[in-house]
Amino acid sequence: MGLFDRLRGDDDERVVFLGIDGVPLDLVEDHPDVFENLTDIAETGSGGRLESIVPPESSACWPSLTTGKNPGATGVYGFQDREVDSYETYVPLGRHVKATRLWDRVTDAGRDATVLNVPVTFPPSTRVQRMVSGFLSPDLESAASDDEVRETLDGFDYRIDVNAKLGHDDDKTEFIENAHATLDARYDAFSHYLDRDDWDLFFGVFMSTDRVNHFLFGDYATDGEYKEEFLAFYRELDGYIGEIRDSLDDDTTLIVASDHGFTRLEWEVNCNQFLADEGWLSYAADDHDALTDIDDETRAYSLIPGRFYLNLEGREPNGVVPESEYEATREELIDDLESLTGPDGRQVCRRIVKGETVFDGDHDGIAPDLVVIPADGFDLKSGFSGKEAVFTEGPRNGMHKFENSLLYSTDPDLDLSDANLFDVTPTVLDLLDVEADDEFDGESLLS
Repeated sequence: MGLFDRLRGDDDERVVFLGIDGVPLDLVEDHPDVFENLTDIAETGSGGRLESIVPPESSACWPSLTTGKNPGATGVYGFQDREVDSYETYVPLGRHVKATRLWDRVTDAGRDATVLNVPVTFPPSTRVQRMVSGFLSPDLESAASDDEVRETLDGFDYRIDVNAKLGHDDDKTEFIENAHATLDARYDAFSHYLDRDDWDLFFGVFMSTDRVNHFLFGDYATDGEYKEEFLAFYRELDGYIGEIRDSLDDDTTLIVASDHGFTRLEWEVNCNQFLADEGWLSYAADDHDALTDIDDETRAYSLIPGRFYLNLEGREPNGVVPESEYEATREELIDDLESLTGPDGRQVCRRIVKGETVFDGDHDGIAPDLVVIPADGFDLKSGFSGKEAVFTEGPRNGMHKFENSLLYSTDPDLDLSDANLFDVTPTVLDLLDVEADDEFDGESLLS
């Protein structure tokens, strides 16, 4: 409870949402000694699995989690999206999110929101009482909504994100130190504004979890060199969650959730190289590194993560697949993808999803025709510079997973039996007793 809340004696319901990007449910449930606070929250409140979205990638997940809408409505499908009627691509930022964000609904209802470090929120909104943008913000100076918060966070040595480049080093010591420093500063900032601000909704995200998972999850999964450091990082995170929980009053509900799960990474799959090898994609010149470099004979291309597009007449500027042959061509592509096996002989594609089954809204003009959910161990890449092989290895040993994201709450009345990311926004609005004149792709989890 903040200072102003204590002064005004307000007993309205409040919600604190803590995002822990990419933390899998299995990790928490397998280590109750590491996650003592989350385990206790599950025992006294609610806890369980939260299904992610298609595709399970942070740039798409956070807009969906914070709007209750699928990418067809948010307009954000991944870390790289294609312009309508063009082969030009761009990195989606907060201004590209077309659906109404949770904190804007709270503000419109006359309530106050503090929003810190949520991915895909740059540039920061000045509608809410306080915001610091997260992942994809260029720096703290431009991520902070006002000078006061910028100066305050400077004092905490706050940083937008972990320095992921350090994770590329064989010696991960400096990377781990940077991840801890980022986590510590994030907690200090959260604690400061939890106590200082007069908020009804506090929404903050720990992004460093995703970074640690990308570079250390393989060590954890295989009892590797940095397994203990990996668990020590999570023990510290859980301690911070416990500190925040203990600081809240009885009129405040705490929700802790991840946007997708994680698993071990063994092989990067260069999807556009696969398409080129199979005769689906070709380039206008030998020097190529972008979607704009494909030639007029290309029938399909891929964007991360695991999104496949037919080069369709009338939709793509130089489309070659006739509308009349769309379904037959898509089925042909599905057959080829299903035949793709890794160096160990395992099938790469666990599930192939047709776009129209998961994307619906005013901004589905750039929706992919297919999305591949890979089997564990395969990470689907989509660069256009050309690779020597379809299967390569990189510095990361952990990758996103669709099935095992999580949600924990101090409210014991949440029904998590079939919960998914789209349910978070309507649940928070329900807890705050804020009505929304809108339809969501999810529903409130309050039983």
